[in-house]
Parts: sequence; structure tokens; C-alpha cells
Amino acid sequence: MIPSTSGSLSTGSRRGEDAAAQPPGWDLSEPAWRWSGVFLLSGVIGVLSGLAAVALDAALDFGAEAAIGRLTDLAGAAVVVPRWPVLLLPAVGGLAAGALVQWFCGGEAIHGTNQVVAVFHNHGGALPLASPAIRALAAVGLISCGGSAGPEGPISALGAGIGSAVGGRLGLPPRLRRVCLIAGCAGGVGAVFQCPLGGALFATGIPYREPEFEAESIVPAFVSSVLSYSTFMAFRGYGRHLILGADRLTFSSPLELGPYALLGILCGGLAILLGACVRLVESRSAARLRLPRWLSAGIGGLIVGTIACLLPQIMDARYRFIQAAISGTLFEEAAAAGRSAWAWAAVFGLVAVAKCAASALTVGTSGAGGLLGPSVFIGGAAGAALGATAEAVFPGMLTPDLRAALTTVGMAGVISASMRAPLAAIVMVTEMTGAYGLIVPLMLVCVVSYVAGKRWGLNDAQLGSSVESPAHAGDALVHALRSWRVRDLMAADWPHVVSPHATLGEMVRSMPAGTRPLFIVVEEGRLLGVVSLTEISRVISEPGISELVIAADIMTSRHPVTRPNDRLYGVLDKFRRTNDNVLPVLAEDGSDRYIGVLARQTIHRRIREHVDRLRTHVHREHEGLAALEQDDQFCQLVLGISAPRADVVQRMTVPAEVAGRSIRQADFRRRYGAQIIAVQQPDGTLRCPPDIDVPLAGDETLLVIRS
Repeated sequence: MIPSTSGSLSTGSRRGEDAAAQPPGWDLSEPAWRWSGVFLLSGVIGVLSGLAAVALDAALDFGAEAAIGRLTDLAGAAVVVPRWPVLLLPAVGGLAAGALVQWFCGGEAIHGTNQVVAVFHNHGGALPLASPAIRALAAVGLISCGGSAGPEGPISALGAGIGSAVGGRLGLPPRLRRVCLIAGCAGGVGAVFQCPLGGALFATGIPYREPEFEAESIVPAFVSSVLSYSTFMAFRGYGRHLILGADRLTFSSPLELGPYALLGILCGGLAILLGACVRLVESRSAARLRLPRWLSAGIGGLIVGTIACLLPQIMDARYRFIQAAISGTLFEEAAAAGRSAWAWAAVFGLVAVAKCAASALTVGTSGAGGLLGPSVFIGGAAGAALGATAEAVFPGMLTPDLRAALTTVGMAGVISASMRAPLAAIVMVTEMTGAYGLIVPLMLVCVVSYVAGKRWGLNDAQLGSSVESPAHAGDALVHALRSWRVRDLMAADWPHVVSPHATLGEMVRSMPAGTRPLFIVVEEGRLLGVVSLTEISRVISEPGISELVIAADIMTSRHPVTRPNDRLYGVLDKFRRTNDNVLPVLAEDGSDRYIGVLARQTIHRRIREHVDRLRTHVHREHEGLAALEQDDQFCQLVLGISAPRADVVQRMTVPAEVAGRSIRQADFRRRYGAQIIAVQQPDGTLRCPPDIDVPLAGDETLLVIRS
């Protein structure tokens, strides 16, 4: 007698099989488990991202003060600072950052947010943590030495890398690893910009050029951003905004919309300039110099140092220059020095333009640092330049508060266009500054800037919409499978239900020819196990054994099972793990009570029906697509014909001499040397095979094979 493999079926609780197949909390068929896992995993990612942001921010504070902060006042109005350390220090930072990126990251020149977007779409959310960690370290040294880059891009990539690493450690599939990637990015941006809502909106919207959000990632991104922000502020101090003094500003008159509209156009233009500078530095024409990464970064840093000797404000990565413009101290300092409003306007305008070139040279050559922070700085400088210009042309027309508001609102304008994220830009700057009274001008400036400059955004990896993303391939079918439950497709009457005492011979004799049935072993309504063709073939070759072996001897008790309320999307993974065509269905109460089976063929049939319905709706809503359907029918017909030449199947109109006559009457094959295999009606439908006794109409098209 063959030893029995039977025992209590491994179903356990309702979640038993799913817990083995995927991490707890991601089972879509049980909201309580799913959401508990979402909050837990997103919270862990958020805390880790917040700690990373704390470390990065503290390192920048120390490094900037210890290096470039000792050489010049980045928040002051002074220009032309011809000092050798100012000239050379950015080159030293560029050399070090370029060497780190080249030796440890492969030398690829890609800024933080673009790296996250590329990984989201094309690499299943798998972002190795080492690359963003090295780039973040390089960015600290680069920025501390006066490089014109921002820490926000590196921390967004580092947070995304943390999320991806957590998802990879748990063995999550690509779909869920992308969710973790976005959650980590949201945590990084939300912490370092001190904008939890803005960080979540930015991370969920950054994959696309058009205003669209990753719906599945919204909740994880919000949770992660909240926990990351809270962790960051616990170390850095609550009760303050990133930019101070703007919370007193308000929008008070429709007449103010004119300057704000001009600011939107100006920000859009500067976003275009920034994008052009970055692409110029990163283009193949620059790469033709064939310089190693570290050397090109050093040369780029030397050029940045040269610019900084004229405009040291471009080295400011902590927004002190913008803070001084909003608070008014910068204007007071300039007025005390006897500078006119035109001089203010020139300084702000030159700083904005020079910052575009310096940021491109810094990030494009070194591959470290980010462009999100410089976008904020450039927008703020643009707003200050517009306010100073208005004061120069029409003295006293703009109040000091309105000039400060233009600076604040401008910070969002360039982000909106360069990152193609208008809604996120509005919320981010509102939270960064506390300027909730400027919502109306923020909306106007961000929309105008987005429309003007979105075509030249900085993130080339962005796609137009989710329809173009590999991450959303098959979404329509996946959503349908998630909405269908086992109870909708299960069959209660399965012909191959046997008792544990049924002999092997009885089971073999009951097998229909050409099938591979799964025998369900049931006793007193309780599922004991299953017997598949694999178990039968293992013992059937032994002579005389068919009447000695019973089902209980060869059944397996560890076969996947399902429940009536399980969703088909999760059940498909169980089918993937077994070669059988059916799964036993057990009662919803968590017991081993057998109630039916779910057949793989039934799922296939439901999918085909669903696709056919979709096709019908598509043709009803978009009549022009019917031509593609007709071409598809034609291709299928051609592919089904074996022919020696590629042009053997042809279309031809009905000849005038046979119009009104049938194929038989016209003796078509002998007369034209062609066999008609289908007739296409004027509305595009096909008669295949054609009726040889039906008259041919002059407006019909014939599908023929030349003999």
C-alpha cells in the first residue's frame, strides 16, 4: 500500500492561501487586511524617508556653513565678488561629486525626479538604493561647495529608493513595488520641503506630463508623507515654515491679476530656458568631448565659480536670497547702498537667468543634485525681478506686500512648468510659505506657466498619460478581474467528486477521453484533498495496482483552494501555481466544507465575453475604429491561408460584367483565374465563405486568391 499523503487540508483561516502568496495587507479581496497593510508599510517607508531627510538636511546645514557660507553672504545684494576661493570651490565640489557618480553609479547623468519617473515606468519600480544614496552624498558635497543644485531631487530619489528597497525586501510584485516607490518619493519631498500634502501630490503626479495622478498610490503617498514630515519636524522643530514672512500676504484686488498673469508668462519662459540649458549640457554634442565624468564636472564647477564671482547668489541652495526678498531686507540693503529700482530689477533678472545656466552646468555635468530646488529659486527671483521692474517703471504702483507676493507666487510658477505639476506646485509653495491668502494668484500663475512651458519640461522620462505607461498595461482587464468574484463563476456540480475510498481503477475509468480532470476527494461534505493526473500517472504503471490504491492513498491535501468572495485577480495567482484546470471552492465561513469548483476555462470565457462587450462599446462610441476591425478580419483571413507568395491574396472590386450575377453564374474562377474566399459589404462586414448563388453587387469588394 502506498503511504498516504492525506491530512487536514491546508486552508486554515480565510486568508491562509493569500498570506502565503503575498504579504499581509495587500489582499484586494479583504479591505481590512489590505488597508492595514497599506498603512503599516507606508508608515515604515515614511519614517525611514523622514530620517533620511533629517540626515541630508543636517549635513547640508553644516557643510554649507563650513564651506561656501564662510566666503560670501548668499542672502545679500552684493554682486561682483572676485575671490579665488569662490572661483575654485565649486570646481572642487564638482570633481568630488563627479568622481563619486562615475565610480559608484556608472556615470549616468540623470537628476533625481527623472530617475524616479524612469524607474516607475520602465523598471517595475525597482530602484537600487545604492545609486540615490551615493548621489545624495555627492549632492551634499557639491552644494556645500557652492554648486548650483538642490537637495530636493536627491531626497526624492533617496526616499523612492527606500520605498523600492522595502518593497523588494518583502518580495512585492512590480505593481506594488511601484506604489512603494511613489510613497518613498512623497515622503522625501514632503519632509525636505516641509509640505506633506504637496509632497504627496507631487509624487503621485510626477510620472505624467499631463495633470494625472497615480490613483493606487494616493493613499500610501499621503500616509508616507505625513509620517516623513512628522519625523523630520520632530528633529528640525515644529511651528515654522521653510520660507518665513509670507503668511501675512493676501490677494486683495482683481487689479492684481494683471501682474500675476505676466509673472506666469515669465515663469513659463524661464522654465523653457532652464530646460534648454540642461539639454544643452547633457546633449550628445557636449558628450563628444569624451571627458570623464569627474573632469567634466570639475570644468562645469569652474564655470559656475566664474559666474558666482559676478553673482554669488546663484550658489544659494537654502533660499536665503529669496527669503530676504520676501522679508524686504534685501530692498532695504540695496536702498541704503543707493541702488535704484532698475538696479534691483537687473540683479534679480540676471540671478534668475544665471541660475538656469549654473544649475544646468552643475547637475548636467556631475550627475548629482537636483533641479527641483533651483526651479523654486528661479521662480522666486523672477517674481522679485517683475516687482522691481514695475517699481522702476511705475514708482509706487505696487505695494511692498504685492512685490513680496510676486516673489512668493513666482516660486511655484517655474515648478509648475519645469516639473509639469501645476496642482502640486500650488500646494507645495502654500505649505512652504504659509501663504494661504495667495491661493488665487498661485492658481493663475501656475496654470499660465504650465501652459506656456510644459512642452519643455525637465523630466524626459515622463509620459503623456497612464495609457502610455507599461505600468498600466492591461488595466481595463485587471480592473474587471478585481471586480469579479469566485461566486459569480463557480460551478456547484463537478462530475469528478469522489470519496476517499474510491479505487484508482474507478477514477481512471471515469476519465473522459482527452481530458485532465481533477478529482475532488470529499467525505461528509468536507474537502479532504485532491487527486490530479500527476498522482495517477505516478502509480498507474504498476501492474494490478488499480484496484488496490484508493483516493486517500494518493491525494494531496495542500492544493490551493478558494472562497466564494475571493476576487478573480487574486485567484489567478493560485492557478499559476498549479497545473490543474480547476480549484476547489470552500464555504465562506472558513471551514473545509466543499461547495463547488472554479474552472480556468470559465474565467477565459468570461474574459472573452468582456472583451467582446468592450469592442462593441468602442465601435459604438468611435465609429472610425470599425475600419481597424475590418482590417483585423482581413489579416486573420490571410493568415489562415497557406500561400507560396506574399501577394497571392488580393482585393478587387466586382467587375461590371458580372455585377448582378452570382459567382456560379459568372463562372468567376475560370474567367478571372481567381477564387473568391470572402465578399466585403459596403458597411465593412464580411461574408465568409461567400454564397456562390447570391448575386454580386457593384459596390462590393471581393477577397480573392489568384491561381
